[in-house]
Amino acid sequence: MKELAEHRITRQRQVILNAVRESTGHPTASEIYEMARKSLPRISLGTVYRNLQVLSDSGMVRTLKVEGSKKHFDRNISRHNHILCTCCGRVEDVGYDLNADVEKTVGGISGYKVTGHCLTFTGVCPRCKNRK
Repeated sequence: MKELAEHRITRQRQVILNAVRESTGHPTASEIYEMARKSLPRISLGTVYRNLQVLSDSGMVRTLKVEGSKKHFDRNISRHNHILCTCCGRVEDVGYDLNADVEKTVGGISGYKVTGHCLTFTGVCPRCKNRK
């Protein structure tokens, strides 16, 4: 993880960080771009992508790389799991912490010293389920 001190907190970077922090969900770069354009109408999508990478590398936001889906960004940088709707692509936090048990069990089985993991559940969200 790089230190953010290596990078200036530009107005653009601050606007992007605020957009992620003000989001109640897990926005994509395109969604963050649309939010940032309200404050900075001339900001480019490329600038948003580059700054999200810097913010992610510095540990200020979390990048969620979900297979079969666009990258999503999370303001909650603490260790937690997610669930992805396979119909609409919505990503939500899972309100159940099984992290410590999973890492301990996998470490015991594999002989590895487990230092982390990324667990994403998949399913159909209530909104999509009710549409079918």
